[in-house]
Amino acid sequence: MNSEILSVDDVKHIARLAALRIDDEEVQTMRRQLSDILAHFQTLAELDTEGVPPTGHTTDAHSVMRDDEEMPPLERDRTLANAPFVDGEFVRVRPVIE
Repeated sequence: MNSEILSVDDVKHIARLAALRIDDEEVQTMRRQLSDILAHFQTLAELDTEGVPPTGHTTDAHSVMRDDEEMPPLERDRTLANAPFVDGEFVRVRPVIE
């Protein structure tokens, strides 16, 4: 496959966007792997799809999920009893933004 699609700077930029810390060896590995993936997409883009209707699935898709139903909310005490961390009348969660 083509290892020249992405530059080292491209991979470092992608890593920054994904908030990943990768060393120089990992940059080279990711460069090869991501370039190979992009090369596959380039091959797919060359296919003649004229007259082929767009589809989200290759087979008939059936949802196994139940239909949404309006229901009354759970009681606060019952909900808080299942929470690992509680702060007064609220569920406390760990921060996800640094």
